[in-house]
Amino acid sequence: MSDSIKNVAIFGATGMTGLATLPQAVTAGYNVTVLVRDPSKLPADHKASKVVVGDVLNKEDVMKTMEGQDAVIIILGTRNVLTPTTMMSEGTKNIVEAMKARGIHKVVGCMSAFLLWDRSKVPPRLIPVTEDHDRMYTVLKTSGLDYVAVMPPHIGDDLPLTGRYSVAEKMLKGRAISKHDLGHFFVKCLSTSEWDGKTMGVWAEYK
Repeated sequence: MSDSIKNVAIFGATGMTGLATLPQAVTAGYNVTVLVRDPSKLPADHKASKVVVGDVLNKEDVMKTMEGQDAVIIILGTRNVLTPTTMMSEGTKNIVEAMKARGIHKVVGCMSAFLLWDRSKVPPRLIPVTEDHDRMYTVLKTSGLDYVAVMPPHIGDDLPLTGRYSVAEKMLKGRAISKHDLGHFFVKCLSTSEWDGKTMGVWAEYK
């Protein structure tokens, strides 16, 4: 746990990776606030310190979520919806705006590893979502905040937590990471400035 960061807001806490990240942040000793549209999607034993019901696209909801926070983890996603969207980038704009208003500097954001690829090699059906990840990435890079842009490959729903994964700047050497290991890395980013201002690929090998 970080000495300077005690209170953390997670956006996207009810998604696959968010549900794997929330308990790890709590176990690491952080007080976690989540913004969710549907609180019934949180497990009954979620242990978040505060649940704000609202939408990341609503600036007032985001501002309310940021009250008293020291850092932010953004794990916004469209689930399996691949149609054109601006939800992730517009949501991130609201988050960055609220962070600046509240004097919060540290943010860890999850985007697609397709941003590390030549765009012409991205599968066509995934281009609309990838384009919004790109817009989100630009928001973070130009924010002036202490951001870590995390770009995982395939996120495995059924792979275990190992805590043994590799990270490299703007590079991937593996094809998968478990949702648990990815969440572990997000939480680890809170306690170090090693990756601040950097774009990190993260992957692991699973038997």
